[in-house]
Amino acid sequence: MIRISTRGRYAMRAMVDVARHADGAPVPRQEIADRQNISSDYVAQLFRDLAEAGLVEGVKGPGGGYLLARPAAAITAHDVVEAVEGPVALVHCLEPEQDSPCSRVDRCVTHLLWKELSEAMIEILSSVTLEELGREADQFDGTKAPIEKAVMEEERTV
Repeated sequence: MIRISTRGRYAMRAMVDVARHADGAPVPRQEIADRQNISSDYVAQLFRDLAEAGLVEGVKGPGGGYLLARPAAAITAHDVVEAVEGPVALVHCLEPEQDSPCSRVDRCVTHLLWKELSEAMIEILSSVTLEELGREADQFDGTKAPIEKAVMEEERTV
């Protein structure tokens, strides 16, 4: 079965949480963990990879936590999944860093199918931003998080 691992799913939830609750200040790790029902230590592990990928910044000390390194509209689901899962490639021979590609790649009848399917997944993941997911989350729980407030303020100034 092909599926995104727990790491990928939890990282997406945690990143949407930060996007929705930052409001200009760092979001404490324990708050993310509590809201998303993820262990605080696991959140820390995920955010190390996300920080290494340039998606979040950690702020240490009192009042510390995590901030998005870029606007929520500039971070895609693909960015997040790739940061914690690695490249989106359905089969080994499609991985970008593959040193020794499959010896059958030139005559493999299914190679093109796997390549097109991997590209379609990347395209879909790349078309969805944290900002969009945050707005969808707002509809689930009826709150107006910082993302929506900022969009509404922009619309009023236009």
